[in-house]
Amino acid sequence: MEPQWTRDIKSFTLGQLQAQMEAMGEKPFRAKQLYEWMHKKMARDYSQMGNIPRSLTDKCRASYDYTALEAVRVQESNIDGTRKYLFRLSDGNMVESVWMRYKHGNSVCISSQAGCRMGCRFCASTLDGLERNLLPSEMLDQIYAITLHTGERVSNVVVMGSGEPLDNYNNLLRFIELLTDENGLNMSQRNLTVSTCGIVPKMRELADRKLQMTLAVSLHAATDETRKHLMPIAERYGLKELMEACAYYFRQTGRRITFEYSLVAGVNDTQEDARQLSSLIGRLNCHVNLIPVNPIKERDYVQSGRHAVEAFKNKLEKNGINVTIRREMGRDIDGACGQLRRRYMES
Repeated sequence: MEPQWTRDIKSFTLGQLQAQMEAMGEKPFRAKQLYEWMHKKMARDYSQMGNIPRSLTDKCRASYDYTALEAVRVQESNIDGTRKYLFRLSDGNMVESVWMRYKHGNSVCISSQAGCRMGCRFCASTLDGLERNLLPSEMLDQIYAITLHTGERVSNVVVMGSGEPLDNYNNLLRFIELLTDENGLNMSQRNLTVSTCGIVPKMRELADRKLQMTLAVSLHAATDETRKHLMPIAERYGLKELMEACAYYFRQTGRRITFEYSLVAGVNDTQEDARQLSSLIGRLNCHVNLIPVNPIKERDYVQSGRHAVEAFKNKLEKNGINVTIRREMGRDIDGACGQLRRRYMES
């Protein structure tokens, strides 16, 4: 299932690229030039690399794959300017990304897998299962392609599109290494958020790396019974085990956890649900992001009404929980994960 990096030049670290150049009989400084063209100037092809000799680009073209995603569809919201991108990968698979403009800068939400095998009941990404993991370069190039298309710098990256990032753990780590490398985009780890539905062993592994990114945990329920109804992963890791992993992550990194909580009418949005949630997470250094669930036609879940959302938020705040209601972005352009990809595949 894990694709190999050996031929994927955009997934190499600078050190690995230097070793490749030396093996080709090239001067080591060529690696730095190539790396900057790929990760700073975001060149779409070797032909755009002005100071690289033709002899070297010919060798590279023969030896390595070069990831440059093709946008097959771009939708722009008439409400808030949010843009939804559908990218075709080199093997024909499709992934989605979203570009959002905020006062504090532009955010891009990227996919980590083509499809997903986690099976969360309210998510369109998982309806057709997992096709494959994305390479580090394929995660990065969603950001690069969008930056070139918009002509605007990306300030924040959220790995919260299609796929479960911790189910693609090694490629995720390499992606983070490349994204935050001072020789490339040089993005601060603090400007990165990675989402997980709660793969506990990988959460603990990640914690031990002491990275300074934000971990967003898809919680969506305050009891094991309700969570199992919404998320199959809850059959494997119960809430007690998940909360212990969240506390461990905070102890190791000093970074507070964000809990994502999609409100589904009549399923997890009552005052009793809010009370149980307060009791579950009250001792953790955390933030709750309430999300009115995006209805998808393959499921019969209904979005909670505004009154229920506000009442839920107020209950949490009265119990001392830090909470916000996520601003809905791109609702008029298939804004939820997996919707645009699925619609394109069905057309």
